Amino acid sequence: MPLSAEPGGAGKPRILLVTANLDRHARELKDAFEAGGALVVTSGLADVGFDTGARHGLVFPGFGETLPDAVCVRTMDGGSFEAVTRRLSILHALGRLGVLVSNDARAIENCVDKAMTSFLIAKAGLPTPRSWTVESRAEAERIVAAENRALVLKPLFGAQGKGLRLIGSIDDLPPHDEIAGGVFYLQRFIGHSSDGRWSDYRVLVSQGRVVAAMRREAACWITNIKQGASAHAIEADRELEDLAIAATTAVGGDFCGVDLLKDASGRPNVLEVNSMPAWTGLKKASGLDIAAVRAKDLLGALAARRRVREHPALT
Repeated sequence: MPLSAEPGGAGKPRILLVTANLDRHARELKDAFEAGGALVVTSGLADVGFDTGARHGLVFPGFGETLPDAVCVRTMDGGSFEAVTRRLSILHALGRLGVLVSNDARAIENCVDKAMTSFLIAKAGLPTPRSWTVESRAEAERIVAAENRALVLKPLFGAQGKGLRLIGSIDDLPPHDEIAGGVFYLQRFIGHSSDGRWSDYRVLVSQGRVVAAMRREAACWITNIKQGASAHAIEADRELEDLAIAATTAVGGDFCGVDLLKDASGRPNVLEVNSMPAWTGLKKASGLDIAAVRAKDLLGALAARRRVREHPALT
């Protein structure tokens, strides 16, 4: 996707908005950044190139050999292992060059890989359903048999509730050739219904604070908005909020959507952390302009960085 704007304008922060396509969320972000006084260039990372002969080693259509002041990652294109690795490397390189990248490459990697997310959440001592990630079907069968309880089989690199399966016995495991990438990611199922309805929570964290939250409700155990779940406003819940903030910190993120589920005893658990969250349901449930919050927080973080660089004594 080509860049949509040329940089320019003295004193205005230049924002590279990384997006796989110019969907409604990306358009809202672009408008919000511009309303905040920024110049915005939208691009997929496929259009950014490494060039060791260039001034900074990177070349951006629209920026040339100069760097953006900050990068806002909305979504990333899928692709081959090599292509995705190269694109993440661009984000890594930008961070090493001192550019503010949100979320940065490490946080994205930690969240895209559910095994790493679960590892980091558990390592931080946060409540989360036990999970296993293996490549052997025999080992997956052993885990299912040993657990003797419902598990959820998820694609390691999945999103929006796609490809989820409830596993109650070995017979429920699909053939190995139907397992995405040949990797079995299994997580204990702690969901429970009330009057035939299932629910969980999505909490949005930005710059270390909760900015929006909702309860998602559905007629089945898959409660993603994209799968037909409805979004409902909730009262402030300190326990949920503190857990969402801690989970975002654990994965190294600064703008994340945290999925939480209360078990039968009412104890909240972290299920997943999304480093590139959509906000259709949250916007409806909270009434907030999420894109405006995102843009304001990123521009605020950029301004704070600049103040520290200009006045080191402030640190």
